[in-house]
Formats: sequence, C-alpha cells, structure tokens
Amino acid sequence: MITFEEDIRNENIKDIANKLMAAARTAPKARGIDNLVLAVATDETIVTIAEKMKQLAIERDMAFLNRDAENILNCGAVILFGMKISPLGLNCGACGFKACGDKPKNVPCFFNANDLGIAIGSAASLAADFRIDSRVMFSVGQAVMNLNLLPECSMVLALPLSVSRKSIFFDRG
Repeated sequence: MITFEEDIRNENIKDIANKLMAAARTAPKARGIDNLVLAVATDETIVTIAEKMKQLAIERDMAFLNRDAENILNCGAVILFGMKISPLGLNCGACGFKACGDKPKNVPCFFNANDLGIAIGSAASLAADFRIDSRVMFSVGQAVMNLNLLPECSMVLALPLSVSRKSIFFDRG
C-alpha cells in the first residue's frame, strides 16, 4: 500500500489542530483563571463561516472579508479561540474604567483579551513548528460571533490552517 500526502493532508491538519488547541489551553492565564473556549471548524462549518463572511463584507462594506473567506475555504481546519468576559477583580483600570464594577458587562476585561492573545500566539507558534501555514484572523471571529457558534464568548479570533506549495495567507492582494 502507498499513501500520498495529498490523500491524508486534511487528516494531518485536523490532528495538528488538536495539538494546537492543547498548546492554547496550557498557555499562561492571568491569575490562573481560564476563560478560554476552543473549537475547531472543518468541512461544512468552514463553508458556513465563509458564507457569513461574504455577507458581512457587503453589509459592512469591508472587501477584505471576501478575501479572508476565500482563504478559509482553502483550509483543512480553522481553530476558533473564544474568550468569555470575566473581570478578574483587579480594579486595574486597563479597560478604561476605574474599577471592574464600573465597567459595562459588554466591555472586555483587559486580562481576558490579553489571555486570548497569548493563547492564540502559543498555538500559532506551534503551527510554525509543524510547518503549517496559518494566520490570525479577527474577520473569521466576526462571522463566528455573528453566527453565534461560540455563544458564551464576547471575543473570537481564528487561526486557519493550510498546507500547500505556498502560503495562501500572504501575497493576497
């Protein structure tokens, strides 16, 4: 028997996506409190997200959403990184309000947002170690939130994963 890389490429990407989610989960969190929600989108879910991105491109007059939608349609998996808003009670003022109790519920806690960035950075770093092409995309997160795929999250970023002869995430025009 012989197996060609093209025949197992998406299986490999999905396997690596699982490892990247583990890396994100173990990334440091402020005060050790984990408000991170992780999921992987594949197949039909990627198509649904891409369709929503194209709709948002028209509604918001943001053409780059079409470009990013085409990118994810060429990916084997898209990791979704969501964060619940949960102020840590430090009253640091980094969110722009004097105390956590003064902050409106829909305003992210600085530390929640920072934890989200550290987690996705950890995953992106591991993707590079695996030589998997990726790009952090807030545009995918906008569609995911619009579709309510991670309902408990107020912030969502995505890390689409691709294996091809040349990274699809650069020289995108």
